[in-house]
Amino acid sequence: MAQMVSLEIESIAAGGDGVGRNNGLVVFVPRTAPGDVVTARIAGKGTFARGSLRTITRPSSERIDPPCPHYTRDHCGGCQLQHVAYEWQLDAKQRIVRDSIERIGRRTIDLPSIDPSPDEWRYRTKLTLTLKRGSTGKWFAGLHKYDDPGRIFALVDCPITDRRVVAAWHDIMTQSELFPGSQSLRGSVRITAEGPVFTLIGGMRFSHSAQFFDSLPELAALWWENDEGMRRLLHDRRSRKSAAASFVQINAPVAERLRDFVVERVSAAAPKNVIDAYAGSGDTAILLSDRGVNVTAIEVDREASDFSRTRLPESSSVICARVEEVLEETLPADAVILNPPRAGVDARVTEILEGITERPRSIVYVSCNPATLARDLARLPSYTIQSVVAFDMFPQTAHVETVCELVPAA
Repeated sequence: MAQMVSLEIESIAAGGDGVGRNNGLVVFVPRTAPGDVVTARIAGKGTFARGSLRTITRPSSERIDPPCPHYTRDHCGGCQLQHVAYEWQLDAKQRIVRDSIERIGRRTIDLPSIDPSPDEWRYRTKLTLTLKRGSTGKWFAGLHKYDDPGRIFALVDCPITDRRVVAAWHDIMTQSELFPGSQSLRGSVRITAEGPVFTLIGGMRFSHSAQFFDSLPELAALWWENDEGMRRLLHDRRSRKSAAASFVQINAPVAERLRDFVVERVSAAAPKNVIDAYAGSGDTAILLSDRGVNVTAIEVDREASDFSRTRLPESSSVICARVEEVLEETLPADAVILNPPRAGVDARVTEILEGITERPRSIVYVSCNPATLARDLARLPSYTIQSVVAFDMFPQTAHVETVCELVPAA
């Protein structure tokens, strides 16, 4: 049964909610900051409860006024920490990483250092939105509400996103009557060196794709992924080809620093051969191959693998497959890079790395989810943590990138 309580917020949890306690009950309250004294309406059983903020009795010194009107007016779920000053966002993320590794991974570490983003705003070079038909039948593009995920609000601007991306989205929506017939679609705009690239997701027929592309001369390329998951490049104005519809980090300066750091840590093991698992388009593999390292790049995305193959020297190789299906046959290696999606690595990956006799001198694990990183560390008891460094790829959100270096236990 719901009740109203008063509590002081002590910290920020992994998802961005403030955490307080009331008579032994741990309460998670979105849009609160450490040091806030608030009243919240809570509901929950056992030792945990989720609360909705009602009033701020005493604001924290860490609290600021969020600049994005969508954040407060529309309860936008895209950001979680706009109400917290940037220096305190960094502090919260350091603690999220450490607490996850200690609580879930059962490893004791110092508070990791964190590399801040040079830009707190307008850093995103890619934005994915949900497309819905309104009551009039007209399409609108927006994001989910944090407190009502089933509802979408129409996005006017996104202050953490590059203005060129936002402008491209507005242009695209002027031609939305040419979208495939469906009640719900998704789309993403990514900025490339030759202009914005649009990927539309959903529908079974995109009959008006040529008319759509012709009406938007600023678009560099158009991809479409149908309801069955088949992705195709439909139209292209680019002079240079790239895997522009595949995964890419959206904060370019931080991504470059993170990649350089990974190469530095891998190179410290003086490897002759490296496995780059979840290799994407091969950016890290190329940097290592330039240093004379033979790299085996494993990536399941066909487009990214094909692009990587055109860029790597003959001394290296590219395998288009799931990591867990081919890792064992590519070992042994002097070093292994793991850079999985948010779900972390498949259990078979850690089983293989635990079971081999000839262990790599270094495993460098790049994670975008401290919880799954910590889970995977718990599955690798034969390796010791050498270092943990966080990178703030996503200011104003609770997300954080982490690079964890492992070495075989003595």
